[in-house]
Amino acid sequence: MANKMVAMILAGGKGTRLKALTAKAAKPAVFYGGKYRIIDFPLSNCANSGIRNVGVLTQYESSELNQYVGNGEKWGLNGVRSSATVLSPKQTEEGSSWYRGTADAIYENLDWLERMNPDYVLILSGDHIYSCTYNEMLEKHVKSKADCTISVYPVAWEEASRFGILVAGKDDQIINFQEKPKKPVSNLASMGIYIFNYKIFVDYLKADAKKEDSDHDFGKNIIPNMMADHRKMVAYTYHGYWRDVGTVASLHAANMDLLDNREKGTNLYSMFAGNQILSEDPHSAPQYIGPKATIEDSLINQGAQVYGAAIHSVISGDTRIEEGARCVNTVVMPGAVLQKGAVVQNAIIGPNTLVAENQIVNGENGDIALLVNQKAARL
Repeated sequence: MANKMVAMILAGGKGTRLKALTAKAAKPAVFYGGKYRIIDFPLSNCANSGIRNVGVLTQYESSELNQYVGNGEKWGLNGVRSSATVLSPKQTEEGSSWYRGTADAIYENLDWLERMNPDYVLILSGDHIYSCTYNEMLEKHVKSKADCTISVYPVAWEEASRFGILVAGKDDQIINFQEKPKKPVSNLASMGIYIFNYKIFVDYLKADAKKEDSDHDFGKNIIPNMMADHRKMVAYTYHGYWRDVGTVASLHAANMDLLDNREKGTNLYSMFAGNQILSEDPHSAPQYIGPKATIEDSLINQGAQVYGAAIHSVISGDTRIEEGARCVNTVVMPGAVLQKGAVVQNAIIGPNTLVAENQIVNGENGDIALLVNQKAARL
């Protein structure tokens, strides 16, 4: 059934809560786990599901992300009957403008969708960390004869107000939906993953586009409108690892999960074994661990040179930790350099960033320090 479904990945958000990491790059292009970018996850999930055609909707600071997605070759989506297509805001006879919302982004690309002629449309966020296939969700959608199926995930009650919250009744049919409520009625959060029957979906997009007072948003408009019309809405509960990496702290925590959760249910290593996450091969030199280096409980990627200490840290490729430098509970992104005597702790060091000799970068009182600049020359 997956070859009858087209995926649309929403990858145009600013990601302002990631601060300097997204000053010049879209959030889905941010590095993760030493060798990946966030966008690798939904694209790999689509490829692993057998979905042949994927549209990637970009907008904010999109040049790096557009180049990275390319023709989809990294994920095997560049075949004769498969494609990964970057869909950016375009100029038309009516003029040009940025997408007005998540639903409008899809509406503005209905011509592309029409050429794909799908039976089903899968809507995904481009900025979540998780690995799965969407086949089981699609199977449930078809068997239940739903008009829309929403993937949900139980979150902590104190975090529920950050999400679209729903209540599911008999046979997982959705009976109530709240978009980021101040007082949530449940902790069942929408993951921003939707499957729609294409023909019904198009009707709602077109009707929404005509409403001047609409936010043109899935959670605020499309889903509530379908609920109001008593369309059959079904919940699909996801039980694997999933993180919304919308803040510096959550991005850091998701990286630390690669070290801390290896023996728990949220085990990214077993996740990778079942559904391989594909990424760009930088063709770097092998990693080098110096004779006086200390490495404990850390990921060290290809091209990294470690002469100092890396303790409970994620060290990306093409980085250098010089002798006497110390890295603790930290994410070091590609191209960064820690000079002699530098100490970084509870931190994220951005791409191509120089931590100067004897400089101290320390996140205190539970905060995660962020250091981003462009001073370090790539190795």
